[in-house]
Order: sequence, then structure tokens, then C-alpha cells
Amino acid sequence: MAVIQSQIDVHGSDFAVNRQAMLATIEAFRGLEQAVLDKAQAVQAKFHKQGKLLPRERLALLLDPGSSFIELSSLAGYKMHDDKDGSTAGGGIIAGIGFVRGVRCMLQVNNCAIKGGTISPTGLDKTLRLQEIAHENKLPLITLAESGGANLNYATDIFVPGARAFANQARLSKAGVPQITVVHGNATAGGAYQPGLSDYIVAVKNKTKMFLAGPPLLKAATGEIATDEELGGSDIHVYDAGTADYLAQDDNDGIAIARDITASLGWNEQLALPSKREVKAPRYSCDELLGIIPSESKKPYDVREIIARLVDDSDFQDFKPEFDLQTVCGFAFIDGQSIGVIGNNGPITPKGANKAAQFIQLCEQTNRALLFLHNTTGFMVGTDAEQNGIIKHGSKLIQAVANASVPKISILIGGSYGAGNYAMCGRGLDPRFIFAWPNAKTAVMGGEQAGKVLRIVTEEKMLKMGQQPDQAQLEQMEQMTAAKLNAGSTAVFGTARLWDDGLIDPRDTRELLANLLDMCWQSEYRELRSNSFGVARF
Repeated sequence: MAVIQSQIDVHGSDFAVNRQAMLATIEAFRGLEQAVLDKAQAVQAKFHKQGKLLPRERLALLLDPGSSFIELSSLAGYKMHDDKDGSTAGGGIIAGIGFVRGVRCMLQVNNCAIKGGTISPTGLDKTLRLQEIAHENKLPLITLAESGGANLNYATDIFVPGARAFANQARLSKAGVPQITVVHGNATAGGAYQPGLSDYIVAVKNKTKMFLAGPPLLKAATGEIATDEELGGSDIHVYDAGTADYLAQDDNDGIAIARDITASLGWNEQLALPSKREVKAPRYSCDELLGIIPSESKKPYDVREIIARLVDDSDFQDFKPEFDLQTVCGFAFIDGQSIGVIGNNGPITPKGANKAAQFIQLCEQTNRALLFLHNTTGFMVGTDAEQNGIIKHGSKLIQAVANASVPKISILIGGSYGAGNYAMCGRGLDPRFIFAWPNAKTAVMGGEQAGKVLRIVTEEKMLKMGQQPDQAQLEQMEQMTAAKLNAGSTAVFGTARLWDDGLIDPRDTRELLANLLDMCWQSEYRELRSNSFGVARF
């Protein structure tokens, strides 16, 4: 392999401009996340007065001190449904992958400090994605539950697809993926089945409330009058119904019990892993990733400059570098893990599609994970591209991406347009993980292109009908179309809709990839103890 020799002038004016532009995008999305944190923090005194911890305080106690935590979809649902100003983003759930008693787990915490932790349609989509990640990567799933259930303003949107979350829980249990739930407060109606379908349930004394119908609904439906405690308090579920397996004295004790349960799984002891190769850090600082992407998106740059700051020792074996210049493929290591990298230096040509499809098959043959670094305007168009089989070769590339069984990780570092998004393993092609830098753009095409296309089509249609086009109206339509598409292509717009698993600071990319690759590697060697129906309480 060969060490990449960087051609970037890290002291130049262009680098400085690019760096400031990237820092501005990072500051913007961190500010959106902070608004949600501030909203929850505002009710801290109320929670503490009730003898309860805030959701993020619960999460902090659950995690091993000083360990890594990959937060997922922090801005899910941003300014969607009834999130008017963005301060209630997150879908009612704080979630991510972290370590509990040394065990890497999927963690989800109902954000009951905001709207009672009620779940929006996006919150349901986020839940389903978390379950998918836990299943695919064989991660124990720990839930800190306290939620008002479905947001009733959107109950009709949630009710039918919501059953999939319960089905997933049953299938996780059947597959041998343990689920642990601490019920810190209300778990009503459908929300009661979430802990009910877990393998281990911890109730918190005088705080847990689990019932299919709360006192108001019970009175309305049957006329019976009962208190919360009589219907589904902690003592009922521990001493009488047997729904809960453990009784905690308070939030702290409940989380301590969950940590002990996790330790008792013997999860790491069941895993025999081969040793990794020696890890060498990249020869260039990760801080330099801030200044490589041009602030003007139409300016070209070499994706190898990004690769040089992500892979071990900046060592990269370029595959067929002379065959096609636009699609970059090559072999490397990240944190000692062998991977194949595919990146873009422009649109995907027929040769580029051919090259990438072959490369994917080579990675499949040797069980190398695939890393896709998105920055493409899509597939090349024009008579030359069509005559050279862009449809044929592009289709074969999409087939290769869709059918590759090795772990696929996508990072959107720039534009991801048109079918290029598919060919580079966008969300619809089911990557194991997909994250985006805050400057990323995802759309069917650029806004300006879309505006021009619509203008040309409309003008030609009017001329065929014998009408004289109004150029002022056409100009307005073109500008409005461009503005609409541009607004719908931003990284924040995409992450709100779960087009990715979260936005990241470019400087954190290598550490994130090391963690994700290690997770994929461990899941491959882990054998689960499946059963027929999942663990049940009889």
C-alpha cells in the first residue's frame, strides 16, 4: 500500500475560509441540540422535588464513567409535527450506543422532561431504527421508560405501524438479544407493553405506574374507580401480578440494578475474538478535516485528502486509479480493521460504476467492510454517457451495493444527489450505519437544476399549446422551485427525517468509524442463543 501525500496547504487562505465555513455549520447544529437540552434542563427543579432524575441524568448514571457514547438521531423530528420551534426535537427519545458495565449496549431513554416523553410519528420511526441497529449488531437493549405514550394529536399516524415496535421486541427476545427496562414513571396503554415485552423489568417504588387503562379511561369505559397505585403501582407488579422482576427504591437504585443485570449477562465472556493488527494513527491531524471541503460546493477537491485523515498511517491502496478519475476506490485499515473505501471526485461515470461494482465484489470476497464517502452530483448524463452504458453499469453498481452482505457504513461529507445517493449506499440501500457532516446535502438534484428543468418543461408545453410564455412568471417559478429544493436538501432537514443516524463533527469521524467497525466485527463473531418465542412471564 502507499501513504497518501497530502497536497493541502493548511496555512493557506482557502483552507482558512473552508474551515470557518465548516465551523459555522457545526456551531449551527450544536445550537439546535443545545436548545433541546435547555428545554429539558428548565424542569430539573420540578423533577428533583419529586425525587426523580432528569432523563439525561438517568442516562449519565447508566453509562460507564468516561466511556464513549454515540448519540443517535438527536434532531429527529426537528420542526416536524408539533415541534414548532425545534426545542422539542428528538422524537421524545434520547438514544445511542454506549457501554454499561463494559458491555456495548443500545440505550433508549424516554425524554419525559419534554411533553411527558410522548412519541411522535418520527419518534416511532426512531424507535424502529434503534431496534434494527440492536438486532443487526447484536446489542443488548436497555430502556429507561417514562412516557405518556403516543402523542394523541398523531395517534392515527402511529397506531397501526406502532405494532411493529412490539413485534420487533418479541423478535429480539427470540433472537437472543436481551432487553432490560427500568420503569421510572408512567407506562400506559401501548406504553405498558414496551416493558411487558422486555426480558427484565425493574420497577421503581411509588413511581412506577403500568396499566392498560389509567383511572380516567377506566372510569369512562367501565365506571370503576381506582387510584394509580391500585391499578398498576410498583407493589402490584412486584408482589401480585409478577410483571416486574426487581423492585428499586428510587431512580438511582433502578439504574444500579439495570447495570448489575447487564453485568450478569456474561455478554463479553461469551465472545472469543481474534487479535487485531497494530494500529497506527493517520499522519495528518483530524482537525484538518475542517478545511478541506470547499465552502463553495462547486469547487473540486480530492477525496483522498479526507481518506488520508481517517485511515491508519494514511496508508491507502488505490484500486484502478487510472481507469476512472471520478470514483475513488481502495483498501485501507481503520483502527486495525481492514476496509474498502469508495469516495467521489465527481459524478459517477460508466467506467466509475464498473470499477466500483467490481471493487465491492472484491470486498465481499475477502469479508472487508465498506465505507462510502458521499460527495457526488449523481450519475453522469449526456449522449456519451448513455452510449457507453451508464444505465447498464449504474444498475450493476446498485445491484452490488444492495446485495453486498459485508457491513456498509456511509458518511455524507458533501453532496449526495440523485441515484448517486443510491449507488453510494444512501438510507434506502440499508447501510449498517449512516451519518452526515453538517454541510451535507441530499436531494434528487440541485435546486437550481430543478428550477431550470421545470422552467424549460413549462415553457415548451406553453409553446406547444400556442401560448406565449410569461418570462416573469417563469422566472418566479424557477426561483421558487430552487428555493424549495434547496431548503429540503440540508443536513438538518435530512436528519430530522432520519435520512441518517445523526450529524457529526468531521473531527469525530475516525473515532466514530473505529467504534462502528469494532461493533460490526464483534457482531460477526457473536453467536446468539435463540429460542422459539422469546422469554415470557407465565
